[in-house]
Amino acid sequence: MFKFPEPKVLEISGIKIGGNPGETRTLLIGSIFYKGHKLVEDEKKGVFNKELAEKLIKEQEELSDKTELPSMLDVVAISEEAMRKYIDFVSSITQKPFLIDSATADVKIKAVEYAKEVGLEKRIVYNSITPEVKERELVALKESGVESAIVLTYTMNVLSSKARIEVLQKLIPKLEIAGIKKPLVDTFVMDVPSLPSAVKAGIEIKKIYGFPCGSGAHNAIASWKGLRNLLGKESEKSALVIANTMQIIFGLDFALYGPIEDAKLIFPAVYTINVAYKGFSRTKDFLTL
Repeated sequence: MFKFPEPKVLEISGIKIGGNPGETRTLLIGSIFYKGHKLVEDEKKGVFNKELAEKLIKEQEELSDKTELPSMLDVVAISEEAMRKYIDFVSSITQKPFLIDSATADVKIKAVEYAKEVGLEKRIVYNSITPEVKERELVALKESGVESAIVLTYTMNVLSSKARIEVLQKLIPKLEIAGIKKPLVDTFVMDVPSLPSAVKAGIEIKKIYGFPCGSGAHNAIASWKGLRNLLGKESEKSALVIANTMQIIFGLDFALYGPIEDAKLIFPAVYTINVAYKGFSRTKDFLTL
């Protein structure tokens, strides 16, 4: 069981993230309103099935309450109009912080501006700051008062943990410009072969900087078409669990586990790891990094 020298424990609107295994519970983040999500009826206008959306959110929160694993939502939108509607809805259903996520910088900029307008800026986690972050994003973040962001260590060198650390080093000054005081480092998983390098980068980053680390490891399975062809659709479920929990076993702090519908698969698995580590932490039999 790993023991990091000085891991940071960050608190975002009442939720604690980070620290050593067995001390702070793993944060699990499920995506909602993502591309192709069955509850979305018009992705540009933000028309969706509110009853189903509330049901999914409550199911994740129930699992979170039972396991004491903190949870958040990754709110995905392709337009400003849709994002506003999603923010209004999500903030009315849950009191927890949530991520705002879009492939378009302008949508995210408008989202943080709107969050400040309606007094939600302390509950927002910006997803994400990348090496391609625009200057106007940094300015908007600073002006909005949003203090937390996912920091994505995207690199073309997907099999290199060192490349991910170098990306973070270059992004740290930009975090300061943006006023980000609570960074959550996503060590970038693209496919199955990139899983080990992402985990190793997370271990090194926690050791050097203390920042909470994790990833969207579900991407490894989503991009692996050969698995379904070889073993069938059902095989993806167990593979998804392994991809998401691999980083947790090695002492990392959060998982963007993918579609919120998969909460019932991921929470029990991560809960098992947390219970095991909490018990073992009493022995003080650590592998010090």
